[in-house]
Amino acid sequence: MFKNYISILAVIAGLTSCNNSISNNELAINDVKIKPTLKKSFLGKSAKIYTTAETTNKRLSLDNELTFKKAVQPLEVEVAIFVNPNKKFQKFLGIGGAITDAASEVFSKLSEDKQEELLNAYYSEEGINYNIIRTSIHSSDFGLGSHTYIKEGDKELKTFSIAKDKEKRIPMIKRASSIIKDDLVFYASPWSPPAFMKTNKNMLQGGKLLPEYYQTWADYFVKFIKAYENEGIPVWGVTIQNEPMATQRWESCIYTAEDERDFLKNNLGPTFEKAGFGNKKIVVWDHNRDLISHRANTIFEDPEASKYAWGIGLHWYETWTGGEPKYDNLKNIKESFPSKNILFTEGCQEQFDPTQYQRWSNAERYGNSMINDFNSGTVGWTDWNILLNEKGGPNHVQNFCFAPIHADTKNNQLIYTPTYYYIGHFSKFIKPNANRISTTTSRSTLESTSFENTDGSVTTVVMNKTNESINYKMVVSGEQITNTIPAHAIQSIIY
Repeated sequence: MFKNYISILAVIAGLTSCNNSISNNELAINDVKIKPTLKKSFLGKSAKIYTTAETTNKRLSLDNELTFKKAVQPLEVEVAIFVNPNKKFQKFLGIGGAITDAASEVFSKLSEDKQEELLNAYYSEEGINYNIIRTSIHSSDFGLGSHTYIKEGDKELKTFSIAKDKEKRIPMIKRASSIIKDDLVFYASPWSPPAFMKTNKNMLQGGKLLPEYYQTWADYFVKFIKAYENEGIPVWGVTIQNEPMATQRWESCIYTAEDERDFLKNNLGPTFEKAGFGNKKIVVWDHNRDLISHRANTIFEDPEASKYAWGIGLHWYETWTGGEPKYDNLKNIKESFPSKNILFTEGCQEQFDPTQYQRWSNAERYGNSMINDFNSGTVGWTDWNILLNEKGGPNHVQNFCFAPIHADTKNNQLIYTPTYYYIGHFSKFIKPNANRISTTTSRSTLESTSFENTDGSVTTVVMNKTNESINYKMVVSGEQITNTIPAHAIQSIIY
C-alpha cells in the first residue's frame, strides 16, 4: 500500500514538473503522451435550415441561415437540443428503397422523361441521394404473380435463369445504380423458396423449408448472386428470409430462430465461403422489432453461426396491433452484441387509400422511425417499394400500400407524397460513412438525431409532430443557435 502511494506521488510530481519534451497541451503518464479531446468550435459559423412543413409550400426548402453564438445555460422553461460531436457512435451505411417487380412494372409504363425524373428524384444529388437498393430473390407479393428461377421440381437447379428479371426489373436497377456515384449497397431477400422445397408445397401461406433442401436452397442464393453480378450489378449481401415468422397469404416461409441459425451455420455461410463470397454480407431476421432480441440471442450466441452474420434486419410492422415501436429492443441488441450491425430492411404505410396521398401522419411515421432507429444503433434504412401505381400496386394478392412516390399511369404523372420529403431530410444530407453523434432533447415534443460527415459537416434532423410551432435552442460544443420549427414539420440543420 505504502509503495503504491509513493508511486502515485511520483506520477503527480512528474506531471507538475512538465517534462520539456511534452507540449503544454499534453499529459505524460508512464511515458505515454495523452492529448486532451479538442472541442470543435462553431462560433461565428453558419447553419443552414432546410424545412418541410404541413400547410405550407416548404418541401426540403432552404428556410433560414443562422449564426452560432456563445451558448447561454438554457432555462428549464426553454426547449433545447444538445449535440456533442465528441461522442461518436455507429457509421452510416445509407438510405434507399426496394426496386420490386411492381416498381419496375409501373416504371415501364412511364414516358422516358418521367422515368428520368423518378430516377433523379431518388438517386441523384439534386434529388434525395439514395444509395441503397433492395430487391427480391424471384417474386414477392408486389408483382403480377409468383415466379421462381427454375422449373418446378428441378432439384439440381439445372434450369436456373433470371430471364424474367431481365425484362423490366434488372434494367431499372441498372439505371438507378448508374446514377449512384459511390457507395452502392445492393442486397436481396427471398420471400419463399420454390413450392416443391416446402412442407406445404406452396410458395404462399407460410410453410417451411424442408431440411433435405437446405443445401439446394443455399446453392440457389449463390446462383442468384452470380447471375446478377454477370449483369454488372454488384451484390453487397442478402437477408436469409423476409419476415420468417409471418404466415402470409402471399409468398412466405417460416424459420424458427433455431432453423435460421442452423441454415446459416451449416449451409448458407459455408456455401458462400466455398463460392468465394465470404465478403458478402448476410443479414438475419429481416422482420419486426418485437421478436428481434430472441433471434439475435439465438444466432449471435452461437459462434459457428455468428461468424457468418454481418448483422440483423428489422421491419416496423409490430405496430399493426396498435402497440408502440419497440426501439429499446434495438438498443439492447447493440449493447449485447456491439460488433453486429442493425439494418432497417423494410417499412411502408399499409392500407392504401388514393384520397390520402398527402396524409401527413404517414410521413411522420417515417420520421419517428428513422430518428429512433438511428439513435438505437441502426446503420442504414431501407424503404419498401420506391414506386407504385395509382392503386397502390400492382400486388398479386391485393396487399396494396403507399410508396413515397406514386405514378398516375393514366396521365403519365408522378405524385410526390410528404414521405418522400421526410426521407430526404436524412438521405440528402447524411453521407455514407458519417458517424452518428450524441444528440438529446429536453422535451419529448421534439425528436432529433445528428451525424457528422467525413468532411466535418454535421447534419442535425429535428422533427415536431405537435400542432404548435416550437422555439428551441440547439447547443453544440459551447455554441448555440435559436430556431423555430413549425407545427407538423421536419428540419435538417447543416453546419
